[in-house]
Amino acid sequence: MPFDILTIPCREDNYAFLIHDGSRTALVDAPEAAPILAALEQKGWTLDEVWLTHHHFDHVDGLPALRSAFPDLQVTGCKADADRLPPLDRAVSDGDTFQFGGADVHVMDVSGHTINHIAFHMPSQQAVFTADSLMALGCGRVFEGTMPQMWQSLCKLRDLPDDTIVYSGHEYTSNNADFALTIEPDNQALQARVDEVRDKRARGEATVPSTLRDERATNPFLRAHLQPVKDALSMQKAEDADVFAEIRSRKDRF
Repeated sequence: MPFDILTIPCREDNYAFLIHDGSRTALVDAPEAAPILAALEQKGWTLDEVWLTHHHFDHVDGLPALRSAFPDLQVTGCKADADRLPPLDRAVSDGDTFQFGGADVHVMDVSGHTINHIAFHMPSQQAVFTADSLMALGCGRVFEGTMPQMWQSLCKLRDLPDDTIVYSGHEYTSNNADFALTIEPDNQALQARVDEVRDKRARGEATVPSTLRDERATNPFLRAHLQPVKDALSMQKAEDADVFAEIRSRKDRF
């Protein structure tokens, strides 16, 4: 049975996600407590688990208040990053699988934005929670890792099934869309998606989640291996990772 997955706006532009299997509830990242607590109260759900993607404050700051509200909360995070995360009840590593509501949750190392950034992939729910690795029409800045490392992380995510829903961590899509047009202005799928994004934002609607199918067709950071993108950047014979690095560097200056 499909789980309920709620997108919770937090802070100025963050998202958290509640996953409910009919009896238990998990949360992906804890940017701030108030909107998460409000959503739980509205639904009549009790929070049982929190899954942390990485250590940045805007993904963990709400955890103390959530622990106070739910003392039996189980917190999951990356074992290799335990010294930078809040105290963990379950420490996981790349390739690990744990269960939630009878569904497998696969842990993926997607380092680049930070070292030891992880994503959570739930194949049975056609869902992947990517936080600041793969984003709608974008990807996170490469703060701690290297450009080749980030490219490899994005390739892992790109290779998931087409119908995977991407639950990413920020509402950056409008700016990402404007930038994407500077890379592939003639991409008709991108043009249509940009119009959709602008319409949604004009109505105050979230552009997250998105589908991996759409990301493959329109997200320049997933398309660095394609010859038309290399041609557009005059990098016809460049390595894929170098093309990605050029796109990411241009976005950093955009």
